[in-house]
Amino acid sequence: MPAFRDHFAFSATSYATHRPHYPAALYEWLARQSPARERAWDCGTGSGQAAVALAERFDHVVATDASVVQLASASKTPGVLYLAMAAEVASLAADSVDLVAVAQALHWFDHERFFAEVDRVLRRGGALAVWSYGLISIEPSVDQVLRAFYHDTLGDYWPAERAMVNRGYADIALPYPEIVAPRFTMEAEWTLDHLGGFLSTWSAVGRYRAATHRDPLPSVMERLRKDWGDSSHRMANWPLIVRLARKP
Repeated sequence: MPAFRDHFAFSATSYATHRPHYPAALYEWLARQSPARERAWDCGTGSGQAAVALAERFDHVVATDASVVQLASASKTPGVLYLAMAAEVASLAADSVDLVAVAQALHWFDHERFFAEVDRVLRRGGALAVWSYGLISIEPSVDQVLRAFYHDTLGDYWPAERAMVNRGYADIALPYPEIVAPRFTMEAEWTLDHLGGFLSTWSAVGRYRAATHRDPLPSVMERLRKDWGDSSHRMANWPLIVRLARKP
């Protein structure tokens, strides 16, 4: 497996616990777009959030990631096979996959090489689905603090690839004709502590700590606590961008 830069090894356990889950409606739609439901490949699975949901709808799910640390925190689920593999060099048989899913990970890949692997393993009529989500939104006063943290405190520490997420993958050309996806919303009802756990998984937080030897979270959590109010739970949502292309 080629060497790669693991942006999330520092927070693998928190990633598995605190990252939001994609809506069930998304997976139902993906399953309907697949010509069969024998095998799905969840590429860049991280700690397996998408793989577990896909396993409820496909006979077999191959969930791969280049991060062994991330895979160690993945949910062990019947029907899911976790493998440490680079997206661009997949140990999968040709014409063996009905759906390739990439959840919040396409920006880390070498797109030309990855799409070549997709074309090799995807069956005719199979689908490639990629999706991403932008900055969390809760309510205006909280959002203002989060945006300042994202842009001002962490702005210089985001990996360059993050810009593709900010643009909703709009400048990435998929290799097949696309199908217009419905609008999906990702939501979660969180406590302030859960929000703090989520913020701790941001790649820029890890880079900030490594570069400055300081933790940026305590100060932002103190500001958020002032705006959180009396409610222990608040509804969070994210803009979810979904793109799907079908192999002829």
